Parts: sequence; C-alpha cells; structure tokens
Amino acid sequence: MVLRILLIGDIVGRPGRRAVKEKLPLLRQRYQPDLVVANGENAAGGNGLTPAVAQELFAAGIDVLTGGNHIWDKREIFSLLDEETRIVRPANYPPGAPGMGYGIFPAGEHKVAVANLCGRVFMADLDCPFRLMEALLEEIRARTPLVVVDFHAEATSEKMAFGWYLAGKVTAVIGTHTHVQTADERILPGGTAYITDVGMTGPRDGVIGMKREVIIEKFLSQLPRRFEVAPGPYQLNACLVTADAPSGQALSIERVQLYENE
Repeated sequence: MVLRILLIGDIVGRPGRRAVKEKLPLLRQRYQPDLVVANGENAAGGNGLTPAVAQELFAAGIDVLTGGNHIWDKREIFSLLDEETRIVRPANYPPGAPGMGYGIFPAGEHKVAVANLCGRVFMADLDCPFRLMEALLEEIRARTPLVVVDFHAEATSEKMAFGWYLAGKVTAVIGTHTHVQTADERILPGGTAYITDVGMTGPRDGVIGMKREVIIEKFLSQLPRRFEVAPGPYQLNACLVTADAPSGQALSIERVQLYENE
C-alpha cells in the first residue's frame, strides 16, 4: 500500500528535455515510481511551454506537467491547456484563465491529486494561495487522500509558511521556481513531505539555466538583456516521495541529483 511519486524540478529548454529523455528510464528502473510529475513552465526555449514540447515530455515518460508564472509565455499553449488534462497551471490565476489548477491522475491502483499554485511575494498579485488551497481541499479529498502540491514561489519564507499551513492536510508540498535544490527535505507533522525547492533540470553550468555571460553582464550594466538557455552538460534534480496510500500521509522524501556524465 506504499505509493511512490517522483517529482522532477523545473525543466529548462532543450538540455532539460534531453536530461529527461536520457535519465528518466534510469530513475524509473531505480525507484519504480507510480507517478512522475515535472514542472514544465521553462521547457520551451527556457520560457514557456508549447504543445510540441509538452508531447515530447509525455512521450519521454512524464505523466503530469505543472506550471508557474511562465506557463503563459508561449501563446500557442493556451488552447492546449483547455484540452490536455495532464497539464495543470497555477490555480490562483483569475477566473477565465485557460486550463485547470489541479487534476486527479491514476497511479497504480490509486489516484493522486496534483495541484499547482503560485506564491505572491516578489511575484504577481494573485489570489491567496493559502485560502484557495484550503478551499480546493474540500473537493479534492472527497475523491482521494493523496494530494501533491507544486508551490511555485520566489520567497523561501512564503514556501515554508505554505508547507506548515498544509502540514497534515496534504501528502506533499514541493517548491519550484528558484531552480536551486534546497537541502531541507523533511516530513512535517501529520505526514506531509516538504522541500523548499526541488531544483532544476537543465544546464548545470549556467545561471539557473541561462547563459552565465548574459546574466553577469546584466548585473554589471543593469541594462535589459535577452536571456538564452546555456550550453554544456545538464543536471537533473528531483525528489521521490513515498506515501501510505490509504491515509495519504507521506512516509519519506528523498532528494535526487543526477548529472549528464554519471
């Protein structure tokens, strides 16, 4: 009755997609996950998601794609968000935004709800993710006790507060957006797996996936620059959450780091 969920950090551009194609078969063999979830908001050229890239990632073995503030950067994704149930975007955007904020997906003999929300500190002025997630739980838990939340946020304080707010109410709160894997994975009271940021799947030698020369020049000049996905070897950051399926409580959380030449 133990369920395994593999959660892959923000996929950045072509190197991130290549990392998924080359390393996900190994991870599936090693961990035997019942469900694979990945954040795909930067998967197309470093910003946004396109229908072709989404299908490429599904073909590579990802079961569910989550989003964030960059999910809207490629307008061609708008219609797909209304059609493709395997993609969830942040639930706290205003009514009428394309797509859904959560979905319920088969995982072996069980069902797992995957929800996506954006933080508000240093980000857009969206609906309160705390109150909205509380409201969504009323309908979600009527269908399954297994609930995984991708909280796409900038501030570590907001992520930690969100994790504590949902402690004992969901299976896992997994932070995304900052592209740097944190070392604070733990099981919160009540059986909620938590990590402030699961990390990034993409170029290892850039600055959060972008060409470092461009980013450094922007800091030096304070002038606008066009960001480009960095070349070079990739990394894959993820975490594995195991949970007791009947109760929905997490049993463990393990960080995963793989590099291209391993």
